[in-house]
Amino acid sequence: MQIGVVFPQTELGGDVGAVRAYAQGVEQLGYAHLLTYDHVVGADPAIHQGWAGPYDVHTTFHEPFVLFGYIAALTALELVTGIIILPQRQTVLVAKQAAEVDLLTDGRFRLGVGLGWNAVEYEALGKDFSNRGARIEEQVALLRRLWTERTVTHDGPSERVTGAGLAPMPVQRPIPIWFGAASRRAYRRVGRFGDGWFPLMPPGPDLDEAKAVVDAAAIEAGRDPAAIGMEGRANWGPGDLDTMLDDVGQWRSAGATHLSINTMGTGLVSVDEHLAALAATAEGLGLTPP
Repeated sequence: MQIGVVFPQTELGGDVGAVRAYAQGVEQLGYAHLLTYDHVVGADPAIHQGWAGPYDVHTTFHEPFVLFGYIAALTALELVTGIIILPQRQTVLVAKQAAEVDLLTDGRFRLGVGLGWNAVEYEALGKDFSNRGARIEEQVALLRRLWTERTVTHDGPSERVTGAGLAPMPVQRPIPIWFGAASRRAYRRVGRFGDGWFPLMPPGPDLDEAKAVVDAAAIEAGRDPAAIGMEGRANWGPGDLDTMLDDVGQWRSAGATHLSINTMGTGLVSVDEHLAALAATAEGLGLTPP
């Protein structure tokens, strides 16, 4: 099971030195990948009365593709979007940005995608929130064509490309696409189209049920369920290393191929505090520095 980290966007903010120190620090500790979340804009609770989302206009988020271009020059980590909210973005531009990150990392890139939940963000980006589930499947098919074909012509319900293509092409052809999934329809989408997925529940009966839906959809589509990756998440807690290590073991037993250690939103406020927590975790996991 490959073990990486969740980049703590909300704590490191706009401190470029902290971004550099964090990325290089986790690589030196032996972690294999860095996963980051995606929010382009936040909603203002003063305008959107009753706002209940976990993030708002005050919460800091870097743009993942730009961030990864910077980190690619600093480390040899695999870089992962977990997730890009694909239907609120232009598909061809995402294909170009992802191809560029894949080149800059020499093929160490996974594109995690999902539907998102923030209608305010969709509106700000000029995209329809109501049909995002239907559009993402067309988007994924078009992304893969753009990464593998020199010239593409596509005329679908939401996307139109006429005799156009990317140059340079990515190293991985196609780049692996992983899905965030939290519904039966999304689990079936993973089985039919995904290279992997990010479950939003811990190991247990609910995960077993979701994975059964993924596997059944894969078999129906003529795919091997064993070839579909699964990335879990273990949250760090102060003074609770044994519990987190037990969580890691449960994910391993559940068949996770990847796992990210999350220190974001756990009360740590500086890059040194995040790295100290990850150092203790790395020791407990027996990670080997490069």
